[in-house]
Amino acid sequence: MNKPKRYTITSALPYTNGPIHIGHLAGVYVPADIYARYLRLTGNDVVFIGGSDEHGVPITIKAKNEGVTPQDVVDKYHTIIKQSFEEFGISFDNYSRTSAKIHHETASEFFKTLYDKGDFIEETTEQLYDEKANQFLADRFVTGTCPKCGNEEAYGDQCEKCGTSLNATDLINPKSALTGNVPTLKETKHWFLPLDKHEAFLREWILEGHKKDWKPNVYGQVKSWIDDGLRPRAVTRDLDWGIPVPVPGGEGKVLYVWFDAPIGYISSTKEWAQREGKDWEPYWKSNDTKLVHFIGKDNIVFHCIIFPAMLKAEGSYILPENVPANEFLNLEGNKLSTSKNWAVWLPEYLKEFPNQQDVLRYALTANAPETKDNDFTWKDFQARNNNELVAIFGNFINRVVVLTNKYYNGIVPAPGAFSQVDEETLAALKAYPEVISSSIERYRFREAQTELMNLARLGNKYLADEEPWKVIKVDEARTQTIMYVALQIASALATLSEPFLPFTSTKLKSILNVTSSAVETSWNEVSTKDVLLPVGHQIGEAELLFSKIEDETIQFQLDKLEASKKANEAANKAVEPQKPTITFDDFTKLDMRVGTILEAEKMPKAKKLLVLKVDTGLDVRTIVSGIAESFTPEEVVGKKVTVLVNLAPRALRGVESQGMILMTESTEGKLVFVNPDDANVPNGLHIS
Repeated sequence: MNKPKRYTITSALPYTNGPIHIGHLAGVYVPADIYARYLRLTGNDVVFIGGSDEHGVPITIKAKNEGVTPQDVVDKYHTIIKQSFEEFGISFDNYSRTSAKIHHETASEFFKTLYDKGDFIEETTEQLYDEKANQFLADRFVTGTCPKCGNEEAYGDQCEKCGTSLNATDLINPKSALTGNVPTLKETKHWFLPLDKHEAFLREWILEGHKKDWKPNVYGQVKSWIDDGLRPRAVTRDLDWGIPVPVPGGEGKVLYVWFDAPIGYISSTKEWAQREGKDWEPYWKSNDTKLVHFIGKDNIVFHCIIFPAMLKAEGSYILPENVPANEFLNLEGNKLSTSKNWAVWLPEYLKEFPNQQDVLRYALTANAPETKDNDFTWKDFQARNNNELVAIFGNFINRVVVLTNKYYNGIVPAPGAFSQVDEETLAALKAYPEVISSSIERYRFREAQTELMNLARLGNKYLADEEPWKVIKVDEARTQTIMYVALQIASALATLSEPFLPFTSTKLKSILNVTSSAVETSWNEVSTKDVLLPVGHQIGEAELLFSKIEDETIQFQLDKLEASKKANEAANKAVEPQKPTITFDDFTKLDMRVGTILEAEKMPKAKKLLVLKVDTGLDVRTIVSGIAESFTPEEVVGKKVTVLVNLAPRALRGVESQGMILMTESTEGKLVFVNPDDANVPNGLHIS
């Protein structure tokens, strides 16, 4: 089967209401970039398209919360996102934005084409309306209970727990995200795309045409949607932020973001073509082109049903060949949450791990959620770097380069006769491009990267078994052959690592001095050429490709997450209701005194309890306090404290506690003493 020579690769347009985090990278952008880089390396005509989605309701919510305009929000985050992608090495051929003029024109033209063909249904329906805010509640302006799975935090366009696409009126117990009010129903006119009209086509195209080549998670979700029966889907909204509906009667309405956003792939391609002096149409309208959408699982229905139905209705566009959607990535055992700051943000990573983009790319690919949700942990990230990139890949390259410089002043030596081990090693080397290609072309990027590391393992094992540092003492000719073979493996790694570790590939090519086209090896040549690094070629000095990541660096990241968790818990902590009213006489019965802790020890077999000896000014008494998880005995000895001295004694684990130490929590949720203002006040002084 001949591969198409032309590829259009798209990656989901991120909302410009916040920076990129590792969930976005693992689910969409790293696999898309691996695929695009690989296709370029194998000689294909590739356009890799991205851009910012700037018309979603989350944008307007962010603007309202920050007291700025939606344009302010998208300008800020578009710049941050685009710069982060560039620094991280996502190799878009064009990264555009849906607020661009070319996109407004393209989306408007697309809508008018379908409108003129009579492909829309125009209906007046009842929509949720917030009387207090005086506006209709589209999409994420409304939350409620998902009718499918019972999730009480579903949005008006989608339940993020089960992935079901919704209309706001589907929600049970809906409430306005703007005011918290229970919305009413109010009539409004909108245009609908009749998905039911396209059901037969979609059933044949997907359920019969792509059953074997689409990922099971994608095919299963789409099949469930089609089997449930498709219904008309609104393509306009009552909003003041977005692309105005370009037909009579559309005043005050905009195109629904999920109609407008995927058209952003087309407008971004047009923008690229104009800049490069190319014709954009073959990349979207030629049957010789393979169109592939990289998305997360929450976008499956839009890219596999709604957008294809739009393209089919328009009539002149090709349909996606594949939509290799990934599942979700969790963080340290919990779901990623931007609102709770439970995330690893790309701009922060780039700042805190300078020149270590490939380490994150590698860790995310090694743990990619390709078929099920997976978990990112900082300990695993550290282990992947130290035990694999440093100890296997980096170690092999460092030994090869150091020994070549030591023995031959950096010049590739001439080999002698190859042993059976040499021939088997070189034959195994030639097989790797095809093995890795097979995995990439089936969208198994984790598997492909494992094969790349197996090549590095092959090199390490070869050196360990052949021991040139020992052989050099007894057989210089044999050592030349060993080092020649090892250098061929190093050259192959420089080429084959590029899709996965682009910065490492560039650095390794520089070390091996193969950056010029005369000596640089192409992907296919790794399999076909007998010589990758020729005899007499001068390589450079050794440089470390990877550096060990220390425990303190990882602990800093874990501490950041823990601080976010505590801050979120404190912010969301419900204020306890007021206790029953007491009289002044009740209050005067409390006898609170200044005391000093004289002794402290842990209660045996009790995790939370400390046994304290406290000088209350009246006496020295025993008080059992549940503070052992926050303070060590040594920390509290000598502390001035406030003591409720007339609390009835109570036996705790056989020890009579004769009072209570007053404690409270800081805003960070940390337990702290209620101390007297003056540390010099005498014990026994009344607190009132």
